[in-house]
Amino acid sequence: MLPHVYEVPAAIVLILGGALACFAGYRLFRIVLGVYGFILGAVLASSLMGVGNNVGMIAAAIVGGLIGSVVLVMAYFVGIALVGAGLGALIGHQIWTWIKPGDPPIPVVIGVALAGAVAAMVLQRYVIIVGTAFGGAWTMIVGAVNLMATRGITRGASATEVWILYPTSTPDARWAPIAWLVLGLIGVTVQLGITGTKRR
Repeated sequence: MLPHVYEVPAAIVLILGGALACFAGYRLFRIVLGVYGFILGAVLASSLMGVGNNVGMIAAAIVGGLIGSVVLVMAYFVGIALVGAGLGALIGHQIWTWIKPGDPPIPVVIGVALAGAVAAMVLQRYVIIVGTAFGGAWTMIVGAVNLMATRGITRGASATEVWILYPTSTPDARWAPIAWLVLGLIGVTVQLGITGTKRR
């Protein structure tokens, strides 16, 4: 949650961070963990502040983002498991919404997240490549939808002018699932063929 005036800069950060993850996620995995840790920490910390406290929201986002970034970078293997869990939860959520309207039950989300975490630990290289490619592709789409002010993924409360990010919501744009699949596959191809061959 941020003051609404920061929606465009936040969307640009999402697009750039998503592109980094999508096309170079394996080679730059620690950097990608830092970027996503910052985004996650900023979203969580700023959500604890009151909607009328703009300075508090910004300060909480910065401090929470820094803490989240450090935590994910330091917890490298936990980060790998979290990438798998996040990808599992995202895929499970998307499949559920295609089959049945509404959010999936909590046991389903927990189950697919655990399956993703286990798979990530067993097949680290490939899960990192696929996870960062598709996770980065989705982040780019979230940023693009926000940048174009399309309804369905973010909601700005008009009375308080607060911008809230809903990263797992399906955008109303019909192109989003197709764009996600195409971008994710391109990201996997680029990483397997070019950027994912060596990891620094």
